[in-house]
Amino acid sequence: MDVNSIQGLYGATPVTTAETKVDSDKGFQSMLDSVMALLEDTNSAIKTANREQVAFALGETDNTHDLMIAEQKANIALQYTVAVRDKVLEAYQQIMQMQV
Repeated sequence: MDVNSIQGLYGATPVTTAETKVDSDKGFQSMLDSVMALLEDTNSAIKTANREQVAFALGETDNTHDLMIAEQKANIALQYTVAVRDKVLEAYQQIMQMQV
């Protein structure tokens, strides 16, 4: 199968090179703000999934697609948050093991 024909239908996925980095002037506070924003986004996705589950269980909606999409978004957001937490803890442990 030719990928170029598929890209012609949908277009190429844009690749962004801009990365969000921790501001060196603010230091820890900048990183903390980034982590808190990540937690708020994850919490929002989980709340949306819970609302969709309740609406489906009460019979207010019969759209299973929206339910599954909301659940997958919440699952992916939670997995990403846990991965970030693990990396932060790993970095902290490495810093604590450094010889001064």
